[in-house]
Amino acid sequence: MHELAITESILNIATKHALQENANHVTDIYIVIGQLSSVVDDSVQFYWDMISQESICSNSKLHFERIPARLVCQDCRTNFTIEGELTFCPNCQSSKVKVISGDEFHLDSIEIIK
Repeated sequence: MHELAITESILNIATKHALQENANHVTDIYIVIGQLSSVVDDSVQFYWDMISQESICSNSKLHFERIPARLVCQDCRTNFTIEGELTFCPNCQSSKVKVISGDEFHLDSIEIIK
């Protein structure tokens, strides 16, 4: 359900920036989502289709870019990428790992028509 609040925030941000640029319409919205983020693309799209109607963003296309999770081992300083869940360091098997990237979520850019 938190995707509704997230999607409302995306709409507010895109609308604000489009209006600042005197846009007539927003055509495309580019969103970056980290692999470890709990945001579900399909849910955002579902809510987007509902709440963007009757706005400057109606019929705009959402583009999702997934960022892989990258971690660094706090013991041996090995940097590594994970495919699924958080895991031990592949080099020394330490559990002392820190997320470098992959937990982000942000609106990267929008395309508009003036």
